[in-house]
Amino acid sequence: MPKFVDPSPPGHCIFCRLVAGEIPAARVAEDALTIAFMDLGQVNPGHVLVATRRHAENLYDVTPAEAGAALKMAQRVALAVRDAFAPPGLTILQANGREGDQTVMHFHLHVVPRHADDGIALSWPRKEPPADVLQDYAARLRATLPAG
Repeated sequence: MPKFVDPSPPGHCIFCRLVAGEIPAARVAEDALTIAFMDLGQVNPGHVLVATRRHAENLYDVTPAEAGAALKMAQRVALAVRDAFAPPGLTILQANGREGDQTVMHFHLHVVPRHADDGIALSWPRKEPPADVLQDYAARLRATLPAG
């Protein structure tokens, strides 16, 4: 992922400023909890960001209602991208923390139209642990899984 750095001074999140109307944006859609706007980086035509209106740094900080609203908005935008640009593929991406490649510390999803040879590489090494290790991982997660 390209390394955008938020130029805003500390305590002045660029997405919060966008939501407040302090900086311009090519807005696509809005609802009570989210806003969708064109990514300035436009990897492919129709690349949209869906962000929460309320500042939440990452997935750990959004409310269940905000998470649901963001995914619902991402689906609405994806359908519009499909109809307006007819890409042969689409990627929804949400990153958390610097090590997770998050570049703006405000929860958002990327809705990215995809084309062959568009320069995006989403790959990782398959480690394929044995079944007993996977069972252990699952048990550890079940033990700490929040109620839902």
